[in-house]
Amino acid sequence: MTDTDGVNARLEALEVRVAYQDQVIDDLNQAVIDQWKKIDALKRQLNELLDRVQGVEDSAGGPRAPEPPPPHY
Repeated sequence: MTDTDGVNARLEALEVRVAYQDQVIDDLNQAVIDQWKKIDALKRQLNELLDRVQGVEDSAGGPRAPEPPPPHY
């Protein structure tokens, strides 16, 4: 094998490695995008539930007194 063949082989190996790394980076980027979409959906759902709970508390009347401890305390 000549020196040029060795350099070409190393260069080809590096190109293959970079191609795989590019694919992995794209896959990871898509996973992050999907997770952010899910996080945004969960935040919206949490805010809706908090609004509903607040609405129920508001419609239940005035401020609630703390519940007394159970009898076994």
